[in-house]
Amino acid sequence: MMSSNRLGRLAVAIGGFLIFVGVIMIGTFALGLLGVIDALESAGYRILALWALLIVGVLDLVSGVMLRRE
Repeated sequence: MMSSNRLGRLAVAIGGFLIFVGVIMIGTFALGLLGVIDALESAGYRILALWALLIVGVLDLVSGVMLRRE
């Protein structure tokens, strides 16, 4: 089993990466909604982007809970 210090470092690394990816995804989604880019023009890509954003958010929440339990 991992030590709590090592688990905390892992949670920080995962959380930081997920925040970074989430900011990029939110920015892309906002630009798509404003019509600046046409990456989310079809409904299939829009739903895929929403699911990916939801998964990143849930994983970020899990890493935050891991840090809180530390």
